[in-house]
Amino acid sequence: MTSFDAVIFDCDGTLVDSEPILLAAVEEQALALGVAPALLADLHDMKGQSMALTLATIGQRRGRPLPEDFEATVRARMAETFKERLQPMPGAQALLRRLALPFCVATNGPRAKTELTLSITGLLPLLRPDRIFSAYDVGVFKPDPALFLHAARALGVAPERCAVVEDSTSGVRAGLAAGMQVHVLRSAQPLPTELHAQVRHLEALEELLDAS
Repeated sequence: MTSFDAVIFDCDGTLVDSEPILLAAVEEQALALGVAPALLADLHDMKGQSMALTLATIGQRRGRPLPEDFEATVRARMAETFKERLQPMPGAQALLRRLALPFCVATNGPRAKTELTLSITGLLPLLRPDRIFSAYDVGVFKPDPALFLHAARALGVAPERCAVVEDSTSGVRAGLAAGMQVHVLRSAQPLPTELHAQVRHLEALEELLDAS
């Protein structure tokens, strides 16, 4: 790892502690539909991918697609729980306040949901509105690197001079494919062995300041 000139943050599980709420909402609503618990046993491994892909996978396993309004139902439940329980990741506010380099958010989540979670956790005022990038707007989802490359262009920084902060395998693969310096925040989802030596592991967000 070398020094960098800009930072691209994932949002869920990196800046806001939303992953447990998100996965719980999917599981809760799927079980209510009668989806067998065994079909959801590895739900945590789907962290970081698009909601559409996660729901399509569940539908394939049960032998028929989930209802058309299922995603809307899940997102409504998520939003309710976010307002009740969502917290920033430890150190997120302090890091964004201290970070002197240009930074942005690039997420697989919809922009409205991202702005909601950042607002609830007090992080939204620390980000410029034009520096929140959603895969839904770009039309390409991680692990494709296009979202990160789009963010780098918007920041005016070469990909190799960008640090990516991620917590999911799909995000790590996207950052590496973009040729960026990938920093992985400690997560319950272990990285595949072949990726370990290609990234810098962070026990806490504040450690990013030591690398800049």
